[in-house]
Amino acid sequence: MSAAAHGASSVEVEAKYDVDDDTPLPDWSALPGVARIGDPEPRDLDARYIDTETTELARAGIAVRRRRGGPDEGWHVKSPAQGGGRTERQWPLGDVLDHDADPVAPPAVQDAVASVAAPPFTPLARVRNNRTAYALLDTQGGEIAEFVDDRVRARDERRGVESAWREWEVELGPAAPADDAGRAAFFAAVDAAVIAAGGRVAASGSKLARALGH
Repeated sequence: MSAAAHGASSVEVEAKYDVDDDTPLPDWSALPGVARIGDPEPRDLDARYIDTETTELARAGIAVRRRRGGPDEGWHVKSPAQGGGRTERQWPLGDVLDHDADPVAPPAVQDAVASVAAPPFTPLARVRNNRTAYALLDTQGGEIAEFVDDRVRARDERRGVESAWREWEVELGPAAPADDAGRAAFFAAVDAAVIAAGGRVAASGSKLARALGH
């Protein structure tokens, strides 16, 4: 199988937080290793999630989406990773003539989840996000983590329920601590900064789960 068919793969290690509409941004000056904050980068994201009628993918902890916008635009398959975090496999977006039409998973994406579920796949949720991203950089300019401030509008396609909220995410980058102790210390400092700003640990594990009322 070619690399393109298999999909580019990465492991996400992140923390999520719920915040109010008017919560001020955190002060990241106490984060270990962080020397400066990059300029804000606005991104408009539009994600369409699909699943079988009996939600076999969701029950296996797998999310399949087609996302437009941002540096990782494309098809994504997310699943639990050994040792924590989430494994994400990604494929190009391809030609999409109508972004409001029901998404149709390409063969490579169908193959990636074939051991769990098979078509037909139907719309599960739509999540639109006005995101502002900030790189948390070390003295050499390496990205220790990315902080994103998300203002989300979502629709549960099967129940017809719409919702909106604001949340923050901090995801480790290439220059993050490689050892468990270093990562734990970093996220402890993130937690402290978020709580000091008025945020709180997220009640839902993902935007999809929150859109579905979980």
